[in-house]
Amino acid sequence: MIKLPHWEDSLIQKYNISGPRYTSYPTALSLTSGYDQTAMTNAIANSSNRALSLYIHIPFCHQLCYYCGCNKIITRHQSKADVYLDHLVQEIEAQAPLFKDYHVEQLHLGGGTPTFLTTAQMARLIAALEQHFDFTHTAQRGIEIDPRSLADGMLVSLKEMGFNRVSFGVQDFNDEVQAAVNRPQQIDEVLSVLQQARALGFKSINMDMIYGLPHQTPETYQATIAQLIDLAPDRVSLFNYAHLPDRFAAQRKLKEQDMPTPEQKLTIFKATLECMTQAGYQYIGMDHFAKHDDELAIAQREGQLHRNFQGYTTHGNCDLLGLGVSSISQIGNAILQNEKELKPYYHAVSEQRNAISKGISLTQDDLIRAAVIKQLICHFELDKASISEQFNLDFDEYFEHACIALAPLEKDGLVINNQNTITVTAKGTLFIRIICMCFDAYLQQQIKNTRFSRVI
Repeated sequence: MIKLPHWEDSLIQKYNISGPRYTSYPTALSLTSGYDQTAMTNAIANSSNRALSLYIHIPFCHQLCYYCGCNKIITRHQSKADVYLDHLVQEIEAQAPLFKDYHVEQLHLGGGTPTFLTTAQMARLIAALEQHFDFTHTAQRGIEIDPRSLADGMLVSLKEMGFNRVSFGVQDFNDEVQAAVNRPQQIDEVLSVLQQARALGFKSINMDMIYGLPHQTPETYQATIAQLIDLAPDRVSLFNYAHLPDRFAAQRKLKEQDMPTPEQKLTIFKATLECMTQAGYQYIGMDHFAKHDDELAIAQREGQLHRNFQGYTTHGNCDLLGLGVSSISQIGNAILQNEKELKPYYHAVSEQRNAISKGISLTQDDLIRAAVIKQLICHFELDKASISEQFNLDFDEYFEHACIALAPLEKDGLVINNQNTITVTAKGTLFIRIICMCFDAYLQQQIKNTRFSRVI
């Protein structure tokens, strides 16, 4: 069901609080130490899936973007990627036999900047993956790209290696903003790689944007969004910048007095929402948009959309295997994460040929709540009877406390909770994370221990 968000200033002021993004439930904050390869083996044995999504983390970047909160390593030494690939290939060789009965339907390279790798290094990685995993002929292969550092001929090589989806990091087209965050690039650069990707026949093109950065104003960002719409990518991810200088040292280089005020950020988001929907993009949820003929938009309209650590996806039937430093896997009823720092990752792979360091085994309660949250966050609607039948429970009785938590949201018109369904209203779509928080059994403890991004 398509939901065009309805903006109401009083509700924005009341409910624009911080909360999880729910790329999983429980979230990665619930992972604890003490997990290893045995947990992976057990998870595979207990999984009913035999379709696989692969995520490969490439942590290197040539240049530091001050806003970035990703797991990355800044270096100009290309040889460091060779050392990393040595260990990554060891991990691939060790993990792949466990998945001999699986078929890979999806591959995604993230970072960092995956195209930090040279063509030869990229070819080595893809050859190792294809040698050890069984890819379907129709597998989606996606990669994140920094348009500024894309080597000549790399897009051609990626297409020849089977990649069919690209995601370009853009963030903003304004020169002053780019200089402030140490990410200067010209719109002509972006246009050039976009045109080349289209000419080569890449199936889907995404662009990442950020609002809340220094020197952004409603006027400058509206100009940026106008330029973005002219480029007409298939999908757009619009992220709300979370300023957490205590966690990310590079963010200390950004001056808070240069950032838009909370009121300006709301104005920016509201204008962007209006511009994107008027330009024919479907609001998928939170901060994602897709053209109406894009498979994400189609899947949402048909009730087939899913969500995992890679964001919204059409491949909800897949187990997810993460390879590389900090990568997260979700196999059956287990969530497992590799070592987050490079040296421990290298040591773990060298000594035990895997780098699993944290995880969680999902309880039946986790699975029930995950199903509810996924349905709401993907489709803005939940069939209570379906959940009751799937898990053999009485929905209203099982979720008595969640329904109590929903009551004030229902009073404010964000959600309709009736006998058979929970429906997120047009007003409520902007607050889907808050609605999902009502079903989160871990949240109160996590709020004490971390800071989340604001919902808008």
